[in-house]
Amino acid sequence: MLEHKKIRNLGDYFIALNARQDRGVYFYRINGYSDEIGEFIKKYYDAARRTGVVIEGKIPNPDENNLAYYSEIMGMDFQMNAGFINTNLKKWLPRMNDYQRQNVAAAIYESLDSMKKIGKTENMLKNAYIKFMCWLYYKFERIVNQLGENNIPKMLYEGEVSNYELMLISILSNAGCDVVLLQYHGDQAYLKLDADSSLSDNLQMSGMRPWPQGFCLKALRDELQNDRNNVRLYGVKPTVNNCTNAWIKGKGLDDIRESVTTRGNDPACFYNCFYRINGAQDKLTYTNELFQLQQELRNAKRRLVIVNEEITKPVPEEIAGIKRGNYVKQDQMILDLAGNFNSISNIELKRIVHKSFVDVILAESKKEGINLNRLTNKAVYLICWFRRYLPDLLSNWKMPKVGCFIYMGGCKNENEAMFLSFLARLPVDVLILCPNLNVRCCLSDKLLYEVNYSESLSMNRYPEESSQVKIGTAAYYAERDLDALMYQDTGMYRNHQYGKANVITLQTMYEEIKILWDQELKYRPSFSTVDGVVNIPVIFAKVSGVKDGLTAPYWVSIKELVTADTIVITSAPYINSTAPNPMKAFSAEFFKNGKLQRNKIKNHPNYPYGILREDMQDFILDKLQLMIDQKLIRGIGENGTEYTVIAQVLNLPKEIVRMIQKFDFTKKNPKLIYINTTETIISLEDTILTAFLNLIGFDVIFFVPTGYQCIEKYFNKKLMEEHQIGEYKYDLQVPDLKNLSLNNIRSTWRDKIFKRGN
Repeated sequence: MLEHKKIRNLGDYFIALNARQDRGVYFYRINGYSDEIGEFIKKYYDAARRTGVVIEGKIPNPDENNLAYYSEIMGMDFQMNAGFINTNLKKWLPRMNDYQRQNVAAAIYESLDSMKKIGKTENMLKNAYIKFMCWLYYKFERIVNQLGENNIPKMLYEGEVSNYELMLISILSNAGCDVVLLQYHGDQAYLKLDADSSLSDNLQMSGMRPWPQGFCLKALRDELQNDRNNVRLYGVKPTVNNCTNAWIKGKGLDDIRESVTTRGNDPACFYNCFYRINGAQDKLTYTNELFQLQQELRNAKRRLVIVNEEITKPVPEEIAGIKRGNYVKQDQMILDLAGNFNSISNIELKRIVHKSFVDVILAESKKEGINLNRLTNKAVYLICWFRRYLPDLLSNWKMPKVGCFIYMGGCKNENEAMFLSFLARLPVDVLILCPNLNVRCCLSDKLLYEVNYSESLSMNRYPEESSQVKIGTAAYYAERDLDALMYQDTGMYRNHQYGKANVITLQTMYEEIKILWDQELKYRPSFSTVDGVVNIPVIFAKVSGVKDGLTAPYWVSIKELVTADTIVITSAPYINSTAPNPMKAFSAEFFKNGKLQRNKIKNHPNYPYGILREDMQDFILDKLQLMIDQKLIRGIGENGTEYTVIAQVLNLPKEIVRMIQKFDFTKKNPKLIYINTTETIISLEDTILTAFLNLIGFDVIFFVPTGYQCIEKYFNKKLMEEHQIGEYKYDLQVPDLKNLSLNNIRSTWRDKIFKRGN
């Protein structure tokens, strides 16, 4: 019998017996996974399938027919000695040679003897012996005549082995068979049978982890079949392959500019890059940088294709030019359609294109909801687009040339994304430019490298002509450098430096409102700037009652809050629900699946804010979306109130729009004072207006001398801080605050308090 030996690495399993450092067999159980183990199992499974035995589940017990045949040939005698077993094996398994038979007989005897020593009866030994004989004949007959040969047979067992199975597997192992046990549930069940691991070894390797979900020999078999199919699909592989992004420095456009001759020197690779740049590093110089890039690429004689906004769908003539048939299998479709690349004269390029095509279509086939017909249509689109751009990208190609494909605007659908993934595996630099951060590119690819900038601009065409370019002077760039030194992390801010802001509502004492009211925002508590966004501390409050019941100083206190940037509303409602609103008719088409349709809004002929700064337009729409998402107004998401919200925010009064346009997030913010002295409940439109103005950074304060709940009806939650300052007063008339003299009013109420009799 052969002894069990230790492996140095998994490759030892595939070394012939006479070439092994320690002449012997291997019997290991594997309780965990790694990539190396996965590859080993593939190779070992293939070897066991060809020259050994693969057991999935349990070895079935002998049935009545098996036992009847054994009885007919061998009889039912049993003797507990090695000679009897040897003699019977010669008759039962005649293909074994003497050496193999002696080893198996000795191993069976040793196993039965171990059973006898722990008290098993003669009858139990006989039953075990017959079971072993039947299993050897019906399950392992193909390997018994290979035991101990130089090319050692392999056994692969999947699952939790039983006591008798382990005994027989040990018999075959000792007689000259390598064994691997795959145990997906750990070692506990095995150790109940072999507590000291005397029969086999537990594989210990660095990097082992739990088995992948669903791992089994059936799945492995399917994967191997796919691998074999793929060999047929790919045909002759190219001798050069893409080295995509491995060489880049992460410097965006500078990596695209890098000469292909300095990117790398491995003759088996072409060095390309696959980039997506979101936003702009500097909006003012962005156009100029792009113009210079395309000039440099053309001057370097690089093949260049620039596509703007969309890759237009193939026209009928393009589709008709694709040779295609009717397909019932995916492999058949891929191989047949790949024949459309046969017109490529450069054999190496044709192989590269063929490989990329197969890679991408196989990846598409694994996506959810795909079927053969849809996959065929996608493949046809890909071939049409490739033929369209081939002459400008890769005509007369030879190593190490790399073309360049620039797509301005980002992928709008999965077909465009598939095509760019295909191009990125060819000798082509693929650059996707998404300067507008509100328009997202749908492409996802493991090869893609992404650069993100915070500045956003609407730009839908690549600047190929000089008339589209802005060129900065030396003085301009010097000013920009000085600007960066002065206004970054210094507490100083240039005019309209920031285009985004978040609002923080301050909780204050009533007396603090007057102190904070006319301060610049940067001096208020909790003001900050983080990653290009300003955190604005604002006041949103309701003041109920009249302090000490004295109306004259009450109006004085309100008058003192009126600044140049304050809107004062003196009666409710400010906006009547029946007032005409031209945006109401379009609000439904501006909102789909919980999201504002920003492009549709901005391109609508009735859109009123197109004259505003671009960043302020985006800011307004951001806060409108936030208002809907947070359901600040009662009825949003329940009865269609969101459409009223959209219509109202897109139809703000002109004086408010002007205040928003000039609002600088680091300076003083605009204000709204709403005075309601009656029992009138403010309108839904007024509620929307005040909630929205709070979100974009206005200070909003309600003065309600009656103390009535006249402003809370349409709010979905408590948004304001309420201050109870004194006695409730009713039916007050709001004086003309604009022409109110603070000195006269002060003297009037002082005289009433302090005047003395004459």
